[in-house]
Amino acid sequence: MKIVGLTGGIGSGKSFVAAIFKELDIPVYDSDLEAKRLMHSSSPLKEAIIGLLGENAYYDEGLNRAFVAEKVFGNSKLLSDLNAIVHPAVKEHFLNWCKNQNAPYVIQETALIFENNIQDRYDAIILVVAPEALRIKRVMQRDDQTKKQVLMRMGEQLDDGEKRKHAHFIIDNVNADLTREQVHKIHEAIVADAKGH
Repeated sequence: MKIVGLTGGIGSGKSFVAAIFKELDIPVYDSDLEAKRLMHSSSPLKEAIIGLLGENAYYDEGLNRAFVAEKVFGNSKLLSDLNAIVHPAVKEHFLNWCKNQNAPYVIQETALIFENNIQDRYDAIILVVAPEALRIKRVMQRDDQTKKQVLMRMGEQLDDGEKRKHAHFIIDNVNADLTREQVHKIHEAIVADAKGH
């Protein structure tokens, strides 16, 4: 079974693309969502995060995301230490999840494949792109953020030009129907490759 990475900058529309793959019965692992779940449910992870960031990292009902974000935002050392705790747990969870899937390939949706230099983990990488103005508009609407906040978040990610050099497939996500067509073509190509044709 092939492992395919699905990535793209903030506001590119990875989740929309992932939903189309799901319609094609391809299992999709949402790394962000699963990381949040694990940070809520895994006791060893909780202990390690509290050890790093202090007791305020958790409420009674779970992770204090606002506190965590405030602590690590603009502090690359602390962010890197947090990632060193969370990423291995997500990787292990993903590999166990893969064992329970029955499909020609699975997709791991994750924002920072190239930034974290983990492209070698995948048999193929799909990059979702969209014009910057459209991405900014999407994120401002979705996350209720200012343009300045969105641009700061974008600044933490590699630009699309750099990512394009290393991606196996690129989806221009501007028009829903055209995006759907592109996903279907990529799906057919990966299935054919998985069958060894």
